[in-house]
Amino acid sequence: MTTEATSPSTSASPSARQVWTRTRGIALALVVLLAAAVAIATIRSDARHGTLDPRSADRQGSRAVAELLADRGVDTSVVTTLDEARAAADADTTLLVAAPDLLTPGQQRALRTATTGAAGRTVLVAPGSPSVERLAPGVTADPANSLDSTLSPDCALPAARRAGTAETGGMRYTTTHLDADECYPGDRLATLLRIPETGGDGTGDTVVIGAPDILFNDRLDEQGNASLALQLLGSRPHLVWYLPTLSDTAAADEDDQRGFFDLLPSGWLWGTLQLFIAAAVAALWRARRLGPLVPENLPVAIRASETVEGRARLYRKANARDRAATALRSTTRIRLAPLVGVPLTQAHTPEALLPALSAHLHRHGDGQTLHTLLFGPPPGDDAALVSLADQLDALEREVRRP
Repeated sequence: MTTEATSPSTSASPSARQVWTRTRGIALALVVLLAAAVAIATIRSDARHGTLDPRSADRQGSRAVAELLADRGVDTSVVTTLDEARAAADADTTLLVAAPDLLTPGQQRALRTATTGAAGRTVLVAPGSPSVERLAPGVTADPANSLDSTLSPDCALPAARRAGTAETGGMRYTTTHLDADECYPGDRLATLLRIPETGGDGTGDTVVIGAPDILFNDRLDEQGNASLALQLLGSRPHLVWYLPTLSDTAAADEDDQRGFFDLLPSGWLWGTLQLFIAAAVAALWRARRLGPLVPENLPVAIRASETVEGRARLYRKANARDRAATALRSTTRIRLAPLVGVPLTQAHTPEALLPALSAHLHRHGDGQTLHTLLFGPPPGDDAALVSLADQLDALEREVRRP
């Protein structure tokens, strides 16, 4: 056996072209996903700029409402901290909380304490659970939103009856307050609640609205949105528009600190679960060994010399002279054992094979030389490996000589 290649060398590693062919589909999908993410982020960043801000003229801003209120003698001031919102609560003020869910539990409790007994009006825009339970005790948010966005008043609240149908469909609420006005029901649950204040002079109240649509610039002229918004926000001469921010740490304590997973919306967690399930299904689909291996005949006959040459090239590429020498010696011992009367089970045992070989040899009577040849250490270089192969061939020919 020789380790010299007689044909062009074939590398076992895939070429750059093969790697590109195999991975171009995945790379293209990643590029498309990245481009889609950038496009969506750009679109949403433009669309969400100034949302519910009475100073913003964007589609989802609320400048139109503020200007209409100003024409009716209601002045609007914007605050961004809890301390400013608490200080503004009084009988002549309507306090609108644009994003109640951004407040921490401690901030929500502090705001509720400040507005209770102030005899003013507090308007909560689309608070979820459990925010609404802290800001308006006795009110519970339903986990399912209204299927319809435009709803009819179906209540005795004068402001709702004058406005008529409006786009309040969103969060739905239930309440334990028997004197509350439950308006604009969606699937039998109210999307607008007015809860009168039980203490003080009885003129204060809290309004919970399930959707912010009636305050948007581009939705104000639809249905009775403008009428409802002006009546809810214009009942007092002053309107304080509270835009909570994550940077406001007033009244926050250690219990309000949120971890990473607390900041992730539930939709992302559900999406991650879906991706995990999809990946598991794809892995099962692409699996190749779902059962026991089934032997198959080769589609073409391969010559033994080609197999030997291929294995030799692999050994040479990996510099695996030790494995090549072990294979040569093992095969030689298996062929020599029957010739000298040694069972195959003892072909790799020096104590059984070497004495029997010595009895058949005429030139190699030295047992130490035979031991080194058949059981010795691996060769140190390619030349020594070639020499070992020649010596093993010569030994086998001598044993076969009659």
